[in-house]
Parts: sequence; C-alpha cells; structure tokens
Amino acid sequence: MYALVATQHFDRSIVKFSRAHPELGRQLAKILRDLESDPFQPHLRLHPLKGSLEGLHAVSLTQAYRITLMLRTKKKEIILLDIGSHEEVYR
Repeated sequence: MYALVATQHFDRSIVKFSRAHPELGRQLAKILRDLESDPFQPHLRLHPLKGSLEGLHAVSLTQAYRITLMLRTKKKEIILLDIGSHEEVYR
C-alpha cells in the first residue's frame, strides 16, 4: 500500500478539475484508490516523463487527462503534483 501525498498545487488543481469535469468524479476516485493500492497496475498506464519533467511520472485518467506525480518506491509514497489535460500538466 502506498501513501498518497497531495501538494498544495494538486489540491488547487483537483478542485478546479472537479468543478469543470464532475462526470469524472467516480473515475478519478477509482484511479486514486488504485494508485494507493498498486501504482504499477497496467490499466493506470504509469509512465516516466522525459525532458524538463524527467524524474516524474504520469498516469492516465482518460485519453485526454493525466495526473503527474513523483513516485518514491522505497518510502512507498506517491506525491501528487498536478491533474489536467495533456497540455496543462506537461508544461
């Protein structure tokens, strides 16, 4: 079991995202539960980022939306960084 730790930026982003996309609330809750349980589940499509975001990872919420995070496997901790569209989170 991993501990989910939300940054202040993530807290603000998720409020904004949830208001804009209330239809994704259940799916978002499931993704977060699955991340907490095991971030390496294939359906999460966890992948490392490159370029200026190297060292970070992302998971897919839908085809259009992502959650960026920092994965600390030794501490069993996931730092949630941002949620939004591909363009928003990969800037």
